[in-house]
Amino acid sequence: MGGVEGFAEDGYGAVRQVFERLVADGTETGAGLSVWRDGREVVRLSGGWADEERRRPWRSDTLVQPYSLSKAFVTLTALTAVRAGALALDEPIARHWRAYGARGKERTTLRHVLTHRAGQPRFPAEAAGLDLLDDAALRDSLARSAPEYAPGTGLGEHALTYGHLVDGLLRAGAGTTLGELFDGVVRPALGLDAWFGVPDDALHRVADLVHGPADWPERLHAAPWLAVPAGALDVDRMNARSWRQSVFGAVNLHTTATAVARFFAQLTSADGPVRALLGPELHAELLASQVTGFDEVFGTEITWTLGFVRDRGRSPRGASAALPLGGPCGTSTRAPTSRAASTTTRAPPRSPPRWATT
Repeated sequence: MGGVEGFAEDGYGAVRQVFERLVADGTETGAGLSVWRDGREVVRLSGGWADEERRRPWRSDTLVQPYSLSKAFVTLTALTAVRAGALALDEPIARHWRAYGARGKERTTLRHVLTHRAGQPRFPAEAAGLDLLDDAALRDSLARSAPEYAPGTGLGEHALTYGHLVDGLLRAGAGTTLGELFDGVVRPALGLDAWFGVPDDALHRVADLVHGPADWPERLHAAPWLAVPAGALDVDRMNARSWRQSVFGAVNLHTTATAVARFFAQLTSADGPVRALLGPELHAELLASQVTGFDEVFGTEITWTLGFVRDRGRSPRGASAALPLGGPCGTSTRAPTSRAASTTTRAPPRSPPRWATT
């Protein structure tokens, strides 16, 4: 039990050897790996354990939380509402979310949020006493606070705030929530085994998170932007059922790495599911470079699209999901920066909101 399962096609034997070594020597508690080429999966491996006690083998359908990779699917959910005409990229958020239009945020747009230039890369200090799962209070704290810089003038990954900002706008402008729109429209349209709020019948598939080095949270470059509210790097909190079944869009998608690797393999395709979901104009907007600059949270220069990094193969320091477009991606039970993948078991879609484009 806990051995390596799956396949690696001819020409990928060395990949399997490295994967087997990482699992065998304990570098990875458990992991999966998916490699796609020319629209086809050529490697799918899983091995090790999905829990620190080593009682549950990592299977091909094991779900795991990939931290910031979650933001890619928040982006798609927001753009689905744009295509439906409920929102627009360049209109002030305050036109819909009136409480948000205060203290220098009167002209902040959805484009600012999706490109990490809204000036709210972290929750304000006054949110320090809030619970990690108090969605309404966390959204309100963002609406009440001033940005750290004038929107559009700085750059820094909105590490924990990204999902709450989009969710607040969706609630006010589209009459739905991030979780509802993702689950009702985006997930079934893309055929994803991915969840904001893991359903009861899939909880047994979720891998526990464990830190590799015990001091990993303190060494992470982005740690100051992840401190409020407390708990985002606490693996005991991340492994709780309440967290797994909540919606914290910036970081708590749960998915398999084959699902994610397939998504990125199809992302740029002119006849792929992302283009079909968004239409040609928004699909082109999604992939186009929007801003290049020094990202204070990653600590390096980055080019952002509408929610994705175009880094030409160079990963920012401490990034758990900043990936080249169409590149490899993945998940692991060790440190959140590890990369790996696995396979999918799809659930039946719910009915989409009546205003959504399908």
